[in-house]
Amino acid sequence: MSIDLSQFIPTFLEESFEGLELMESSLLTLEQGDVDAINAIFRAAHSIKGGAGTFGFNRVTDFTHEVETLLDEMRDGRRAVNQKDVNLLLQSVDCIKLLIESARDDNECTDESINLVHNQLAQALNQQDSNDVSDNVNTSIAEQDGTNDSGLWQISFVPHHEMLQTGNDVLHIINALAELGPVTQVVECKNIPPLAALHAEECYLSWKITLQSACEREEISEIFEWVEDECDLIIEQSTGELLSPDESEEVEVAQSTPTVEVNVVENKSTNEDESSSAPTKSKSNANEGGSIRVGIDKVDALINRVGELVITQAMLKQVGNDLSNQDNDLVEKLLEGLVQLEGNTRDLQEDVMRIRMLPISFVFNRFPRMVYDISAKLGKKIELKLTGEHTELDKTVMEKIGDPLVHLVRNSLDHGLELPEERIAAGKDETGVVHLNAYHQGGYIVIDISDDGRGLNTQRIKEKALEKGLLTKEQNPTDQEINELIFAPGFSTADQVSDLSGRGVGMDVVRRNIESLGGHVALTSTPGEGSTFSVSLPLTLAILDGQLIKVANETYIVPLVSIIESAQVNSELVKAVAGNPSVYLFRDEYIPIYSVRQLFSLPGKRTEFDESMVIIVESSGNKYALLVDDLLDQQQVVLKNLDSNYMAVKGISGATILGDGGVALIVDIKGLSALKQNMSYEVVTASDYSLEGVA
Repeated sequence: MSIDLSQFIPTFLEESFEGLELMESSLLTLEQGDVDAINAIFRAAHSIKGGAGTFGFNRVTDFTHEVETLLDEMRDGRRAVNQKDVNLLLQSVDCIKLLIESARDDNECTDESINLVHNQLAQALNQQDSNDVSDNVNTSIAEQDGTNDSGLWQISFVPHHEMLQTGNDVLHIINALAELGPVTQVVECKNIPPLAALHAEECYLSWKITLQSACEREEISEIFEWVEDECDLIIEQSTGELLSPDESEEVEVAQSTPTVEVNVVENKSTNEDESSSAPTKSKSNANEGGSIRVGIDKVDALINRVGELVITQAMLKQVGNDLSNQDNDLVEKLLEGLVQLEGNTRDLQEDVMRIRMLPISFVFNRFPRMVYDISAKLGKKIELKLTGEHTELDKTVMEKIGDPLVHLVRNSLDHGLELPEERIAAGKDETGVVHLNAYHQGGYIVIDISDDGRGLNTQRIKEKALEKGLLTKEQNPTDQEINELIFAPGFSTADQVSDLSGRGVGMDVVRRNIESLGGHVALTSTPGEGSTFSVSLPLTLAILDGQLIKVANETYIVPLVSIIESAQVNSELVKAVAGNPSVYLFRDEYIPIYSVRQLFSLPGKRTEFDESMVIIVESSGNKYALLVDDLLDQQQVVLKNLDSNYMAVKGISGATILGDGGVALIVDIKGLSALKQNMSYEVVTASDYSLEGVA
């Protein structure tokens, strides 16, 4: 039976990209003598090379082999760790990623940097080889003369029948062992079945191998790493003589070359197979704390199914409420069951949602390399601090927040932090600090991007705003309002355009992208001390806690995270200014009143203003007073995308199904402002209500 290896390619790609991330992060912190880090980088490269070879990605295999060889010299102590080689290896990681992406997309990679880096690797290896040639000759002679006093390793290698079907090659494994030292091997053939029962794609042989080397056990284990789940493997240290299958048989021993001559010894003994009683590799922890890879489409389908269950539970709850006034034992039991169902449904929903949660470290991991490259380009000394990396966030939100965070960090590196000489002159440490901190706050995850740089130049921003017409000389904005102008489209204070900044695009896109996720970004800055951008995002886009409101005959949902306060309208706090919208006095601040009835063109008009309810909401640092008819329940709802199911509607971010089967629209607080600007009239004014006597 032929196995389609292409079905394993997605797993290989995912594991390879994870391996590249590990290589990059380890290289950025690599220090001389850090054997564990070098071994980790080597193992990642070794796994990528092995997998690429299995699937026929030859360019990946060839390139990664050079990287693996360079790393092997480092971990053996033949090559010192230096910044030049680290930079070369970081460039190599970029090249491997390009080659893997090209193989994934079935395209020919034509990036010139790959050949350039490949040649640099070859030159580095050739230079090292010429320096070490005399040492290699002496070592080879010592081994052949038998003067090497290194230890012996006994290896029992019993492949499972299906091992060859996954593209693994025993010869490659044995050749890799021979690179560690002289190898003697005995091939056992007694398990080969009769010809009629033999399957050419299955492996029936096993090997007993003696390796003469002063290497560590881990180095041997790494060679078998790619097949460790497809074989029974025993590695034991021995002080005895080289393994001999039989006194009458001569066994060739590989000396100083990686190729191995093999003597096949057929054991015709009827005794029980010696290897059958030998202990196999421990797998007692195989099922403890394990994980599986599941396609995101399957997770999404499960979440949608649970969402339907939540809606069904809400419908049953509505029926239970209708029956609650009946004095009946069966009704009482039904209501008890519905309470349990509600609790179990919520727990199930939360458990399923956690499946999509990933630590924010998946986003943070890209920044060490970026800071490393940009600091070298700008001539700045920068320390990156990461905290809260284990804070979890929905995968969908995480995929969309990466680019905005990259821009904010680049802004801190380029504009925020000073050059070393500037920092010293200002009495600061020459090394600037950029700090990324993630934490939960209510129903949000907050990511702070802080730096201890120069802070925003408020006067410079004001001058540019006047120049661009964003401000007039008559206006007298606060410093905070001036600083917020950096989010205006096309705004930039840079005098020169560079590949990092200066084109006036970015910060407005950052805010827009964050707000499209239901989040917001806030800015604080202190001259001479630094700046902080605080990005707040919902934990998930699949569900939200909402406040149900009644307007005319319609039910809407306002996200709870946007609500500051809800109250009965107090007419004494309403101020009607001639020619301007009414405003509401909220905690010593006048904020505009938005009539939801008028914004959505709903019929009817109230005659008593005091009968209305007001909801104070906040979006992008701006507060609004939403005027509604009534407040209903608070409820956790399942979001349904309105764009894909109907069409985009201004002022509405989505929809959900209520317990009575009706559809409720979810209010987009940010979108209400845009909706108001496109109307032929402003928001609610005093003439819409009976406001006699209201000043």
